Amino acid sequence: MQSIQANNYPIYFNESGYEALHSFISESNYSKLFIIVDSNTEELCLSKFLPYLETDLKIEIVEFEAGEPNKNIETCVQIWNVLTELGADRKSLVINLGGGVVTDLGGFVASTFKRGMDFIHIPTTLLSMVDASVGGKTGVDLGNLKNQIGVINVPKMVLIDTQYLETLSKDEMRSGLAEMLKHGLIYDARYWEKFLDLKAVDYADFDELIYRSVEIKNEIVMQDPTEKNIRKALNFGHTLGHAIESYFLENENKKTLLHGEAIAIGMILESYISWKKDLITNDDYNQIKTTIKSIYDDVVFEENDIEPIIELLIHDKKNEYGNIQFALIQAIGKIKINQSVENELILKAFHDYKS
Repeated sequence: MQSIQANNYPIYFNESGYEALHSFISESNYSKLFIIVDSNTEELCLSKFLPYLETDLKIEIVEFEAGEPNKNIETCVQIWNVLTELGADRKSLVINLGGGVVTDLGGFVASTFKRGMDFIHIPTTLLSMVDASVGGKTGVDLGNLKNQIGVINVPKMVLIDTQYLETLSKDEMRSGLAEMLKHGLIYDARYWEKFLDLKAVDYADFDELIYRSVEIKNEIVMQDPTEKNIRKALNFGHTLGHAIESYFLENENKKTLLHGEAIAIGMILESYISWKKDLITNDDYNQIKTTIKSIYDDVVFEENDIEPIIELLIHDKKNEYGNIQFALIQAIGKIKINQSVENELILKAFHDYKS
C-alpha cells in the first residue's frame, strides 16, 4: 500500500511503515526514545512492536492505566513527572503505541512537555487507525466532558499496522467501524454502500477499507486543518454522540459506552434530524437507521436521561456564541455544516430512536 501524505507528515501502512520508521530514527539525532502505552497495549502490543525497533537509542517505556476515565490532566501530570525523572528533553522522541486514548493523550503530553517534543503515532485499534491518530488533534477530557483540553499538533509520522487488530474484541472492532460508516455517509456514498451488508464484506479486503477511510479523513483535514470550515463535517454523529458518551460515562447506573457505540446512536439521531430538515429522503434515513441498528445493540434511554444529555451539548466544542452547530448530511455522501437544531427536534429524534 502506498503511503498517504497528510498535513506535513506521512501515513504509512504495514511493513513499509517499519522501514520508514527505521530510516527516520537513524537519520534523526534524538537523545532518547520514550514509548507511551496503556496497560492494554503494554500487555498485547508492545512485544509485537519492539522487535521492529532497530535503534541504539536508550528506550524507556511509560505506561498508564487503560480506559477513557484515565484520559485526563492528572494522567498527563504523572507522565510529565516520569519524563522529567527519566531525563527527557526536547531532543527526545515519543512513540504513542495504542488506541485513541493513547494517541490523544500521548500526543498532548509530547506537544506540551518542554513546549514540544517530536512524536509518532502507532495506532493499535481500528478506531485510532481510521480516526484518532489522523488529523493532528490531541487532548484529554475535563471531568466527563470529552476532549475539552488539547492542541492541534501533527506527529512526525503515523504507522498503521493492521496486525494489531488481532488483539481487539468484537466490540472494539465495531467501535472503530462507526467512524468508517461516518466517512461514507459524509463523503463517499459508494464507500457507505460497501457496509450495507456486513456479512458480504470480504475481510481479506479490510485493509483496503481502512486505507480508504484514512484517505477520506485526510482529504477533509488537508482542506481545513484547524476546523474552521469543512473539517466540521467529521463531527457528524458526534454532537449528540459525545453528549451521550459523556452522560453514560458519569452515570453510575449506566453501562459505559465505547466511543463508536455512542457515535452510532449519534449518527442515527442526526440522520433523523437531517431527514426532518428535508436534507435527506425518508428512504435514506431508513437505510441508515436499519444498517446501523443491525450492527450495534440498542441502548435504552429513559425519559429522565434525555434532558441531561441535551444540557451537556452546551459544553460541546462545536458550541459557537451559545448556539450548538450540527454537521448534518445532505444526501448520503454529502454534508451540510453549521446547522442549528432546536431542542424539540432533538427530543423527537430520541423518541424515534427508541421506537
